[in-house]
Amino acid sequence: MLSKTRGMPVHSAAPGVIPDTITGQLSNGAPVARGQRAPVAQAAGEESRRGRRHRNAHLTRLHGYAIAAVALVAYLIALAASNTAHIKVNWVFGSSHVSLVWLVLFAAILGWLLGLATSARFHWRTRAPRRQHGARS
Repeated sequence: MLSKTRGMPVHSAAPGVIPDTITGQLSNGAPVARGQRAPVAQAAGEESRRGRRHRNAHLTRLHGYAIAAVALVAYLIALAASNTAHIKVNWVFGSSHVSLVWLVLFAAILGWLLGLATSARFHWRTRAPRRQHGARS
């Protein structure tokens, strides 16, 4: 008796009885030996519950990042708009008048760059020692 499945036909030992195991090859070409059950293949285009949950969680995180980015940009625009007054800045050797928003922006960028430089310096000073070319341990 021939089955109407994809792959190679399966012959039953008794006429009219469908065997519980498949022998031959699966549709993806992987061999299945007698006595082994063929893995349950998902239909094309279907995803598992775990896959769907993972995809939805990833999508939710992306939406969260987008909302946070929009909120941050709106906050920065509001901060800049509310701090347009000119202030007197006293330097060590003089003073000047500058818009407060430019002073805050300059201080933020300077702090970020100094943080990067400090992090790179710490990384450089605490890295593992390199082995010399030709030195054996």
